[in-house]
Amino acid sequence: MNELDTYPWCGHSVIMGNNSQSWHNIDYVYGFFSNKKKSAVKRYRSFVANGLSEDRLADLSGGGLVRSVGGWTELKAIRKTDTRIKGDERILGDSDFVVNVLNAANEQLKEKYALKAGGYDFNYAIQRVSNVLNMTPNEVMSGNKSPRTVQARALLCFWGHRKLGLTTIELSEKIGVCQSAVSRLSRKGEKMAYETNFEFI
Repeated sequence: MNELDTYPWCGHSVIMGNNSQSWHNIDYVYGFFSNKKKSAVKRYRSFVANGLSEDRLADLSGGGLVRSVGGWTELKAIRKTDTRIKGDERILGDSDFVVNVLNAANEQLKEKYALKAGGYDFNYAIQRVSNVLNMTPNEVMSGNKSPRTVQARALLCFWGHRKLGLTTIELSEKIGVCQSAVSRLSRKGEKMAYETNFEFI
């Protein structure tokens, strides 16, 4: 086969049967179409051509905003009405939801930098946990699995992550537990802080 086939999706021309690429296992690919090479090449070419002619799947097209409003057609219709909508490709939801999520994220970011500027750090968090739970800092940071120590670590993970902006990796290194444990503890600490009204400051 010496025909020159051009495929827009790869941005260049391919001579089927003449080009050899280390990353392309020809026999493996052809095996999906036929045991005979000539028939496999023909069916493969037809498969690619059919794929190029098909519309992109709606559920795989566009970012969060496009999916949120129901696709490109609905988005164009909204734009014609001069309706202003807020979208972010990372967030799936309507305009109000996107705005609320972004505002909450911005508030957390501002709080983190304000706390950092005020001198509130991980050592402060340890001291604060020890104060509200009536423990010593050494007890808070001890590796034992007593219920009180687990509670202390949970609150410490929550405040360290949410208030100080420390990553789960940073917290796992400081506390001496794995990342997944930090995530679990942080969720537990959030519930605990909410139920007891413990304040970071």
